[in-house]
Amino acid sequence: MADSQDDTLASGVYAALATPRRPNSIEAETGALLDYLDTVVRAGVDGLVLFGSTGEFVHFDTEERMRVLSLAIKRSRVPVLANVSHSTLAGAIDLAENAVDCGAAGLLLMPPYFYRYQEEQIYEFYLQFLRLLDDRVPVYLYNLPAYTNALTPLLLDRLLTGGAFAGIKDSSADFNLLEHIRALRARHVFQLLVGSESLYLRGRKGGADGIVSGVAAALPELMVALEHAIRESDMNRAESLNARLLEFVAYVDKFPATVAIKQAAVVRGWMPTPVPVPFDEDMAAEVIAFHHWFRSWLPGVLAECKKSGAVSA
Repeated sequence: MADSQDDTLASGVYAALATPRRPNSIEAETGALLDYLDTVVRAGVDGLVLFGSTGEFVHFDTEERMRVLSLAIKRSRVPVLANVSHSTLAGAIDLAENAVDCGAAGLLLMPPYFYRYQEEQIYEFYLQFLRLLDDRVPVYLYNLPAYTNALTPLLLDRLLTGGAFAGIKDSSADFNLLEHIRALRARHVFQLLVGSESLYLRGRKGGADGIVSGVAAALPELMVALEHAIRESDMNRAESLNARLLEFVAYVDKFPATVAIKQAAVVRGWMPTPVPVPFDEDMAAEVIAFHHWFRSWLPGVLAECKKSGAVSA
């Protein structure tokens, strides 16, 4: 694990798994998920995240999220963080209580999503969540402003200075905000997990504890190799691996969220093909082009990771 105030808290590389789905269904394909989970864990990640944004939690009802999480935690050989975000406080509490009962190592919680709320409402939402959960497991703030209410610097100051939250996963992709959180962390103890791969090396060099990575759902070897290089203070190797990471991220960003990561997992034989929203003709052609690019690009990246001592899946 990476250096940390408490080795029971999340640090290093946590792979935010995609969620395989059954054809023409709103249910997860659990058999495929468990095999896929094993493969990602064998690559050497420090932990997993289930039903985060890469896991497309919004496509599954609470009962399905609970069912799948229980099976995944039983299967995993590394700690599992559960995203328990919901549009209501009651839904978040139900998901959280189930995750705690199943043995989750911690919880991720966004502000309530879809509708816009004032900062005082968001602050109260978090306070009541903590009060109802009664300090049973570490809780991490989950900042993803592209898809829900933002956790502003002022709100983060209020939430993170009291010591009630274990830390934060910041997926804002805003380096200025990351620097604000890092400065806050210099005065208060909490875990800082980067949620944007494009900022990971800079954030980690600046003292972040780790990353919750969607890319690690398709390229765990690359994220693990980069993390090893950072831990060993081999910045030349880290910069080289980070350049590879940015190549992949540049291609991923051409697609709607999760498409390229899931398609990379499909190419690797880790993920069945059903998608929640069908591709139109142009998107289908772009996906085929991505498959060709990824197949030609992947062997060189895996060879570079192997030279770096990363575990191969």
